[in-house]
Amino acid sequence: MSEARSRAVFLDRDGVITVPEFRDGRSFAPKRLEDLEYYGDAAQSVADLKALGFLVIVATNQPDVGKGEVAEAVIEAMHADLRRTMPVDDIEVCYDTRETATERRKPGAGMLIDAARNWNIDLGGSYVVGDRATDIEAGERAGCVTIFVDRGYSAELRPTTQSATVLELSEAVRWIAAQEQMKQAAQAQQ
Repeated sequence: MSEARSRAVFLDRDGVITVPEFRDGRSFAPKRLEDLEYYGDAAQSVADLKALGFLVIVATNQPDVGKGEVAEAVIEAMHADLRRTMPVDDIEVCYDTRETATERRKPGAGMLIDAARNWNIDLGGSYVVGDRATDIEAGERAGCVTIFVDRGYSAELRPTTQSATVLELSEAVRWIAAQEQMKQAAQAQQ
């Protein structure tokens, strides 16, 4: 008999958990540890996802490392702070630039697939929460349910194929909880 597979909620970092810098209708990742700031609902939202029984895995593109604009050690320090601040299970990071992109760089699904292998995750029973079309595309490629956090970026195309659109992470958590309740109710009736 095979081991039961886990389910996860994959969270993008910048624009979902951490507050990015906004310029010209776009968001940009912080480049210094002292600029790392979390949205007010992030830690509680992650705790709520854990309470629902999900693994919580951050999947983030950090191309500024690949461009030589930020040291990998700075990103690692940010991720150590994130782990101290909230109970994430893992952080998948891709340093590829657009020009050097592998399947790990979103919109590729590589980070999600690698995490699924490492954590025995059922991707079809998992969710992706992101603030860009690339997050939604990566989630769809992996077979996950996708939720778009609309931060109002005016210089980027909004995705159109996500299962839900919300304004913040806590709203995404409430939507996931409602989906889970509906699934449990449907299973109870069978």
